[in-house]
Amino acid sequence: MAPSGSRRVDCWRVLYWIPVLFISLIVAWSYYAYVVQLCIGKTGSIVYLLVYHVLFIMFVWTYWQTIFTKPMNPLKEFHLPHSDKELFEHEDRRESQQEILRRIAKDLPIYTRTMSGAIRYCDRCLLLKPDRCHHCSACDMCILKMDHHCPWVNNCVGFANYKFFMLFLAYSLLYCLFVTATDLQYFIQFWTNGLPDTQAKFHIMFLFFAASTFSVSLAFLFAYHCWLVCKNRSTLEAFRAPAFQHGPDKNAFSLGTRKNFLQVFGDEKKYWLLPIFSSLGDGCSFPTCLVNADPEQPSSPSGRNPSIERFTAQNELFI
Repeated sequence: MAPSGSRRVDCWRVLYWIPVLFISLIVAWSYYAYVVQLCIGKTGSIVYLLVYHVLFIMFVWTYWQTIFTKPMNPLKEFHLPHSDKELFEHEDRRESQQEILRRIAKDLPIYTRTMSGAIRYCDRCLLLKPDRCHHCSACDMCILKMDHHCPWVNNCVGFANYKFFMLFLAYSLLYCLFVTATDLQYFIQFWTNGLPDTQAKFHIMFLFFAASTFSVSLAFLFAYHCWLVCKNRSTLEAFRAPAFQHGPDKNAFSLGTRKNFLQVFGDEKKYWLLPIFSSLGDGCSFPTCLVNADPEQPSSPSGRNPSIERFTAQNELFI
């Protein structure tokens, strides 16, 4: 017999899917209202249906990818080795624990710190957090380049699916705007008594209200995330700037608008509009605009700081 605690956890996991189910039902109803009630049998609706189905397919595809793409977690190199884990757990003094973490961090591409200047460590996952990585309390795991946990997709939006999330916002906005624009003439006819007195008129009215309302909220959200992409910031970093050895720096990861865009969408244009992963990097390390991200980091064989080498290599890639 399963413990009561595990049953409660399973119940909560089921409840987390309610927002996704709600959105799915709204989308399914909108398809019925637009295709069956609005377009079928109407003159000149073929073009409407073609454009509608393109937007609908891209909307559903990007939503699916955002929901079911598993968030990426830190590589095993960031987990404490068994010997260091025992040493860390038996050490009571915080400074001694930080000394252990600093020794391990010297061999890793870690440049961000806590606001107090300490090595960022997750005591739940037992690992050193890579740059831009955060622990999600809802998922109970560390997520690479975590942006936020979104209840509407029941998933963490981070390095693995941020491009899909951006495309989802874009296509859902286009979907709602298209439905609003093409439904407007019938909505006007509804108020001027120009529509037949059938159940279709109520679908047309509610479809216009739903699409126009979602358009407004999606427009603000999409504009905000476009601004984040241009600045190369996550939602978390917009509220609290990442800290380095020299202190907080909100623009540390910004490489310029074009390069910031390529960081998310990749350098192959054929994939930009498709929910296919094409973001640059591995999610554990990122190029910065800092001259010296961390003077304590060991130099490479060429005598240069590895953060500078990554930034130079990234620039050469974009040129």
